Amino acid sequence: MKNGKTVVAVVGCGRISEAAHFPALSSMADVEMRYACDLIPEKAQAKVERFGAGRAITDYREALSDPEVDAVYVLTPNYAHYTVSVDAMRAGKHVFCEKPITVSFDLAKKMSEEASNTGRLLAIGVCNRYHRSVEELHDLVAEGRFGKIYTVYCSFRESRSIPGLGGPFTTRAESGGGVLIDWGIHFLDLILYVLGGAKILTVSAGAYSEMAKNISDYRYTSMWAGPPVPDGTNDVEDYVTGFVRTDKCSISFNGAWAENIDTPGQMFIDFMGDRAGAHLNYGGRYRIFDSSLSAYDSEGDIPNMYAKEDRDFIDSVREFSEGSVRLTRGNIRYVLESQRLLSAIYASAEAGRELSFV
Repeated sequence: MKNGKTVVAVVGCGRISEAAHFPALSSMADVEMRYACDLIPEKAQAKVERFGAGRAITDYREALSDPEVDAVYVLTPNYAHYTVSVDAMRAGKHVFCEKPITVSFDLAKKMSEEASNTGRLLAIGVCNRYHRSVEELHDLVAEGRFGKIYTVYCSFRESRSIPGLGGPFTTRAESGGGVLIDWGIHFLDLILYVLGGAKILTVSAGAYSEMAKNISDYRYTSMWAGPPVPDGTNDVEDYVTGFVRTDKCSISFNGAWAENIDTPGQMFIDFMGDRAGAHLNYGGRYRIFDSSLSAYDSEGDIPNMYAKEDRDFIDSVREFSEGSVRLTRGNIRYVLESQRLLSAIYASAEAGRELSFV
């Protein structure tokens, strides 16, 4: 903390930094962004010029050696989350790490243990926990509005949305997986949060990589994180489906980066209870249906969830400096079960059978 400001270093200056965290942090008068770090110098320098992000560097360890840096934002590709986050915590920094926690549940557990061993705050970027619609559904479930929720269904499907085909997004060694770890983690973590947590009992899943077996033959209308790399790697799933039993309810899902179906409105979650149900349009509003056959549509403004998430993390860091420990909604302790579920889904798909985690 310097001059009443929380000093922050941002490691990784790609898409999520541009769309979410640099705008949020630059709007906070009590935050000093001292470093923007990226292996590509031009990316880091662009953030300095656009957002006033201090100084551009290419080695994150330079920021870790600065004793005035309070917190580090880890916005790197998935494979680097573990190393950068652990190094930062060992250097005495609090950490905000984008989702997923990392590429495996075993490494996620080690990150959690490191947070405990170093006494540092470790928040994960599960932004949907800060979305107004999700907050309201979480509270309604806790109040018993839906009665017993017995099953949840979610769909995260698009027709042609494989990102950066041939590059890091479709290279398992760097990303840890495909549509499940990229999109599915948001949906599944949202579900577990709304339910108030749930213990995974059994998982049966299938994962498929069929739509771009030959990168050059893949047809698309647009590609974020592109263009495609014709001689690159694509060894991750573009479609995933599964059925999960928990100690609270069952969860079924279908997810696709790409499929030979082009039907709008396939990004949603349905919560089914014996008193009422809710249909949530992902990133938007929800409708509640109850047993009296009446319906209710959510209303009101929906604030920027990234800004709320970052504000909460910065406030927790400031409170820590004043001697109070407050865990945010995205603290790794609360997100580990989501990563466990991801790993269980991949394990079931690879084994080709249902797996028990009781």
